[in-house]
Amino acid sequence: MQTIDATIKKYFQEIFNLSEKSFSELKQIFEFVTINKNEVFIKTGNKNKTEYFIKEGFCRSFLINPEGEEITLSFFKKNSALPPHLIRTKDQLSIFNFQALTELELITFDVQLFHSLMMGNMEIRNFGNSILLNELIRKTEKEIALASLTAKERLMKFRGEFGILENLIAHPIIASYLGITNVSLSRLRAENLAS
Repeated sequence: MQTIDATIKKYFQEIFNLSEKSFSELKQIFEFVTINKNEVFIKTGNKNKTEYFIKEGFCRSFLINPEGEEITLSFFKKNSALPPHLIRTKDQLSIFNFQALTELELITFDVQLFHSLMMGNMEIRNFGNSILLNELIRKTEKEIALASLTAKERLMKFRGEFGILENLIAHPIIASYLGITNVSLSRLRAENLAS
């Protein structure tokens, strides 16, 4: 358990420098959850009262457009937080779907318990605010990439961030994230192999 604690604490320290006391308080509300590959573990319109941190694995957020197609919004990997409850729910209901792309090991917190800790501990409040800020930066960077980078540059950026994921999941998922067709992605990958 001490090795697990040290690994988790190191990850949390990268978000915000928590004291041993604050980390111990957070640890009291940890729950460890394993999600099977391909499972949609958060569904649009379903009640959700949980914060999530990825200990191992990859997942994605997605929506279904009016034509019934899945549009991937974001990918999340080991040692990252899912978007905070505040911005991925409305009236306690999820506004996005989240799917495990590999087996997923999560650390979860009950939202109310986490908010109670935030109210009573400035370090934990700053930790929560840092997660929110990181999510806003991530979303802004994606918007800028979609508007200013070529499809090839977006693919290279995806590879830089998520590496092996390209070989683990269906390519239409990646194409929708990049804002291109699957045919265009296949062409870009073929060009890359040829060069």
